[in-house]
Amino acid sequence: MRPIGVVRSAVKQPSDDCWAGLISTIELDPDQFTVESTAGLEHFSHVEVVFLFDRVSPEAVQTGSRHPRERSDWPKVGIFAQRAKDRPNRIGTTVCKIGRVDGLRISVRELDAIDGTPVLDIKPYMEEFGPREGVTQPSWSKELMAEYFVPKAK
Repeated sequence: MRPIGVVRSAVKQPSDDCWAGLISTIELDPDQFTVESTAGLEHFSHVEVVFLFDRVSPEAVQTGSRHPRERSDWPKVGIFAQRAKDRPNRIGTTVCKIGRVDGLRISVRELDAIDGTPVLDIKPYMEEFGPREGVTQPSWSKELMAEYFVPKAK
């Protein structure tokens, strides 16, 4: 795969729970794309961003089970039952609110990818691709995500 662009963010190092309110910009590669590539994107409220966890070394990739965030009070679950960054193929996805589309620059809210992260694809989010039934998830995952997108007190 060839990245289509890069993330520009104030977050420079891998971190957890710092994404609330964060505005990032996806800069598309001008050698591959023209402004025609983003035509019409401004009519969508959200975009799904597919990106590469490029700072995770291949040796750190997990394929079995582990405790999420190394917390033994949470159950040991397989890598496909969590959204950890050290996963096979090191691919991340996040649905983000579009702030602005300006040519090859797309401003998004709460993209949990750090500065310099390669972007592999961008897709407009359409309700029809979302869940058609109710979503269920274990209580430990709700606890893990409780602070992920919550603004920190200053």
